Amino acid sequence: MDNEHSYVVSLRNNDEETFRHLFEFYKDDVYMYALSFLRHKEYAEEIVQEVFLKVWINRENLDPLLSFKSYLFTITRNLTFNFLRKAANHKKLRDEIFHITSETCNSGELKIREQELERIRMEAIEMLPPGRKRIFEMSRLEDKSYEEISQELGISLSTVKNQMSKSLKTIRDFLKGQGIVPWVVLIFVWMTL
Repeated sequence: MDNEHSYVVSLRNNDEETFRHLFEFYKDDVYMYALSFLRHKEYAEEIVQEVFLKVWINRENLDPLLSFKSYLFTITRNLTFNFLRKAANHKKLRDEIFHITSETCNSGELKIREQELERIRMEAIEMLPPGRKRIFEMSRLEDKSYEEISQELGISLSTVKNQMSKSLKTIRDFLKGQGIVPWVVLIFVWMTL
């Protein structure tokens, strides 16, 4: 978009016409980006609405020197990942988003797939070194905050964050190595979040 800087300045000054123009210019790109993750048009449309609502609400804080398009895609990515995290923890949403329904396979097949994916996920967690595994389980299974883990184990907050990051990478890499497609990898990592 030409002269993005001036559009952002106008938007910061509550110019509704500029907001409409930016919406019309970027909505399809935002939609396609969200759809590439969600694979469900209604949910992608909801993400578009949420993205532009956030832009309008936070318009006074926009930095005209930064890329507006990058800002939009960062918001889109964050909202989409939050939605996927929610979907991972709600069976009906998970089935809709990931097309794991009785329409695509019979209930026996579905049960076998879920059991196999659960077995692979547990195998990935078991691969973690004992200390890292303990931190991971405290966070994901016991629902403790990083601060609580830090205090309980007597280690720094940065160590907890570092170990969790390494745990998630190990699990992702293991799942990918098992031939699980990337969006399923994301879901199974988030199912442990």
